[in-house]
Amino acid sequence: MDTNTPRPTEIKLHQKSRILEISFSDGKTFQLPCEFLRVHSPSAEVRGHGPGQEVLQVGKKEIEITDIEPVGTYAIQPTFSDGHSTGIYSWDVLYDYGLHQEEMWRHYLKRLEEAGMSREPGPAPFEQRPKSK
Repeated sequence: MDTNTPRPTEIKLHQKSRILEISFSDGKTFQLPCEFLRVHSPSAEVRGHGPGQEVLQVGKKEIEITDIEPVGTYAIQPTFSDGHSTGIYSWDVLYDYGLHQEEMWRHYLKRLEEAGMSREPGPAPFEQRPKSK
């Protein structure tokens, strides 16, 4: 963990708008949608175990956070309405996500479009995993 990363001073889950609002000690406040957090989960299930093994998350537009557990004094572990609960979001990760949210979101939408997939919930025919080379 980077000791220079500001620490959260307040974390609020707005259930109606599905936004996790995080205020940091440097005065910055970020509003991170549940869908954004779910599709960018730092878990191995989403990120894979190495470069090129990321799993594109589809159909998560209506996702909610149903529970948030603290992890020591350095992170939170949310549970999402689709059952995903293995991502541990450190303060470093959350601050970085806040700073880079727009570009990360654009990149995600581009990947979805290239794969011919959608944010809309619905039956997924199969998981979208990168093809082996």
